[in-house]
Formats: sequence, structure tokens, C-alpha cells
Amino acid sequence: MKILHISAVKSWGGGENHIENLCNELHQISPSTQNTILCLKNGLFYKKLQNSGISFETVTINFKMDLRFCFKLIEICKKQKIDLIHIHDSTALTLCIMADHLYNLPSFIFSKKTTFPIRSRRQTLYKYNYRKIKKILCVSEATKAITKTNVNDPNLLVSIYHGTNVKGYNSNNTIDLKDQFNIEANKRIIGNIANHNWPKDLDTFIKVAYNLVHERGIKDFHFVQIGNYTTETPALIEKIERLNLSDYITLTNVIPNASFLIPQFDISLVTSKSEGIPQFIYESFLNKVPVISTDVGGISEIIAHGINGFLAPSGNYEVLANHILELLNNPELIERFITISYKNVHEKYTTEMMATKTLQEYKLVLNGK
Repeated sequence: MKILHISAVKSWGGGENHIENLCNELHQISPSTQNTILCLKNGLFYKKLQNSGISFETVTINFKMDLRFCFKLIEICKKQKIDLIHIHDSTALTLCIMADHLYNLPSFIFSKKTTFPIRSRRQTLYKYNYRKIKKILCVSEATKAITKTNVNDPNLLVSIYHGTNVKGYNSNNTIDLKDQFNIEANKRIIGNIANHNWPKDLDTFIKVAYNLVHERGIKDFHFVQIGNYTTETPALIEKIERLNLSDYITLTNVIPNASFLIPQFDISLVTSKSEGIPQFIYESFLNKVPVISTDVGGISEIIAHGINGFLAPSGNYEVLANHILELLNNPELIERFITISYKNVHEKYTTEMMATKTLQEYKLVLNGK
């Protein structure tokens, strides 16, 4: 079975992490399954793949609908005799459909990794109901429910949690956050890993810090946010400076293998206003760091409020701040949260489980080939 994974994303985030984990796990559980990734040259994903051992091809494009991507895709399908194309983002889906009009491509599987609804526009509905799509793999039940509203055949939808790699890794060579960014030793770190995109709502992350530090006068916190800078970053930096929070918030930009730094967090804080399920939560579970999050997308499927974490309404920085204080003042609660979450991630949310279920869907599409 030869699978071609398609990514048209330049950055590195949870979606790209999923592709890497999926290919690695498929190699372990099904060595006869050959996986190749087609990605954009010189992007963060491309740079990550260079050291991964995963087979990949690259293409240079100057704009989203560049036909060079289509021609490269067709070339790979012909040369490698690809059986199935696994598409991992919306732009890649558009490019695959364009290529299919030029050459008869193999069947598609599409991964829906967000809870953004499919717009009821003719062109968008055509894309997500394209005849070559044989399965839509949804990152959560919430994603599945939202996607279902504008998909003609709901039987195509399957929920598969991405999970995380629980087999362990060596994080001994990571930086010391307090030393690297001159954070006082007595400060408790409230951490977040997310690229600077509007769904992550880092504006609320800043508001939580302002509420604790300036409105409540609690000065022993330091907020560390790790993620790819974007066009939204200057506004975040301006707000931090305007609110006199420069001594309490550090934006680090991209740090390779950022998940290795999670054990240095006292709390993982998620402030997103739209999510499938962020990889950051799974990785916090694995690293025994308690999670406080907004209740959006599929997050409540893996965090039960008051059982293995705290949830708050989207944008409600005061409730998030309250949860931080309640958690840090209750060591027994922290212990309970991390114990349950650590157990759950090993029993329900591993990349091996994700790959096994994905492989099953591949085989169903290919009728056991």
C-alpha cells in the first residue's frame, strides 16, 4: 500500500506534527505501507522533515493555487504508483482537486483538523463533497458534528483522536526557560504553545496575565508563550508593552521541539476560541502538567471539568485566572488532575492507536488492498 500525504502549509503546528507521527507509527505497525509526504520547500515542515527519516518530496510555489504543485503531485502518483492520497489541509484539498481535473488521481482521504464549519458557498461545498473523497477523518466528535452539517454523505465521517507519542523522548538537551529568558527563580510559569493565529486567542492569554498581575496584584507569575510569529505578533507585543506586562510575559517565537519544555510549566494554559483538539493538551497530559483551557471544539471530550482539568468559557479571562489560583493553591487537586490525565493519554490517546485506526480506514477505502 502506497500512501501520499499532502500538505500545503508552510508553518509547523499540530497538523504537521500529526502527519509526522502518523507516518512514523505506520512504519512501525505496517512496514509494508509506504508513506511519502509532499510539502512546500523551505517551510518549517520541510525543515523538520529533513531530520525525520520520513520519505518526502517538495515543490516550490509562489501562490496558493500554483499549478506547479499539481504537476508535482501528478508526477509522484505516476512514478510511485500511489494507491491513496491522504490530504491534510484545506489548501491541499483544493490543489488535489485541481490536479485531478488534469489527471485521474487515486482516491482521497481528507483529515479535518479544525472545528471551522464548512461554508455554504457553492465552491466550498463542491470541494468538501468532491467525488474522490472516500473518507473524512475528524480530529474530534465536535469536528465531526460541525462537518456533518454540510457533507452530503455523513457515512464518510470518522472520528480519530490524534493523541501523542507516549514512547518517551530524551529532553535532556532542552534550554532552561528561566535561565534563557531571565525569569526569576521564584516565579511560577504559566505556559502556552501555539502559533500566533486568531483561533488561539492569545489576546485572552495576555488578559489573564493582566488580571492576575495588575488587577489582583499577584506578582509571582511569569507567562511564557512559545509559537511561530505571524502578522498578528506586532499587535500582541504592543499590547504587552501598553499594559506594562513586559516583565511578566515572554513571547519566544519558534523553539524547536517546544514540547520538551512543557515539564518546566507549572500550568499549561489554553485560551483558544476555536480548536479541534490542540496537541499541546495531549503533550501536557504526558508530561504531567495540569491543564486549564477554554471549553471550545473537542477539548471537553478529553478534559472533564474539575476531574482532570479546568474549563472556562471562551474569552473569559477572569474565570481562567480564578482557575489558576484555585489550582496552585490546591496541590492535591494538581496531583489528581495529572494522575487521571496521564492515565488517559496512555489508554485512549496514543499515536499508535491513531495510526492503527487510520490504517483501518485506508484498507476499507482500498477494499483490503
